Amino acid sequence: MALGGRGGPVAPPAHDFPYLRAYSENLRQQVVALMAQEDGLAALLRRKYPQAHTVRTDKALYHYTSALKSRYLRNAEAVNKVVFDSKIHVVRHALGLHTAVSRVQGGRLAAKHEIRIAAMFKQVPEEFLRMIVVHELAHLRERDHNKAFYQLCEHMEPAYHQYELDLRLYLTHLEHAGPRLWQAELAVAE
Repeated sequence: MALGGRGGPVAPPAHDFPYLRAYSENLRQQVVALMAQEDGLAALLRRKYPQAHTVRTDKALYHYTSALKSRYLRNAEAVNKVVFDSKIHVVRHALGLHTAVSRVQGGRLAAKHEIRIAAMFKQVPEEFLRMIVVHELAHLRERDHNKAFYQLCEHMEPAYHQYELDLRLYLTHLEHAGPRLWQAELAVAE
C-alpha cells in the first residue's frame, strides 16, 4: 500500500480488486475505506479469525476432507487424493482444484478424484480452509457453479458465503502488499 502525502496509507481504487469483482460497488468502497486506515483490513480479519488452522500435512488434509465428505456426501464418489499444492497460484488459477482422472482398468473405466488446495492455505483460519474444501467437495455432485452447487456448499457450511467473502478480503489484502496474517503461528506450530 502506498503512503499518502501526510504519511498515511492510501487505498487503491475499488476497481483494483480482482477478487471482489462480483460484489457490489458499495462493498468495494467499504474495502477502500478500510484499506485507507492503518492496518484496517488486516485488523478486521485478525479480529474475526484470531488463529490459523492446525491442518499442516497432506495426510491431515486428506483426513479433514474425508471427515467432511463422510458427514455430508456419503454416497458421492470417493476422493482418492487430497494435497496442498505449491504449484497452484491463486491469481492465475483457483483456490483449489478438483480433478477426475479416468483410467482404463480391465474392461471398465475408473475415475479417480483428486483435490488440490493451494499451499498458501496452510496459513489461514480453519473457516477459510473449510470453505475451500467444501467448495471442492461440492464438485463431486455438481460440476458447474450453479444454484444447486451453492445450495450444496451452504448445506455443508452454512456460513459459506461469508467465509468466501472474508477469504477474498484476505487475498485482496495480500495483493496490495499486506503481510500474511497467520504466518507467525505456522512457524510456532511446526
